Amino acid sequence: MKIDIFATVVANVAAAILLGFGGNALAQAAPKGSAEAAATKTSMCIGCHGLVGYQTAFPVVYHVPMISGQSPDYLTKALQAYRAGERSHPSMTGVAKSLSDQDIADLAAYYGKAR
Repeated sequence: MKIDIFATVVANVAAAILLGFGGNALAQAAPKGSAEAAATKTSMCIGCHGLVGYQTAFPVVYHVPMISGQSPDYLTKALQAYRAGERSHPSMTGVAKSLSDQDIADLAAYYGKAR
C-alpha cells in the first residue's frame, strides 16, 4: 500500500512538473528570427560593427568584430550572454539588455544571412 501511494505521489508530481513548468517551457520555444524584420533594428549595430577596422576607445581600445556572416546560433548565444551579464562589455551589455528574445532572433537571422 505504501508503495502504491508513493508511486501515485511521484506520478502526480511528475505530471504537475510536465504540465505546469514543462508546458510553459514548450509553449515558449525560441522565436524564429526574421532577417526582414531586423532591417529596422540594425541601427544600434552598424555604428560599430559596420565599420571595417573599427576600434572603440571606451572603456579601453577594443577591436570591434564584424558580425556580418557570423553563425546565427553564435550571435544569439552571444547577445543572450551579454544580456544576462555572462559576457562583459559596457556598450554591448546596454544594447543587449534592450533587446527582446524576438529582437535577438531577428538580428541573428539578419547578420547570419549576410554572408
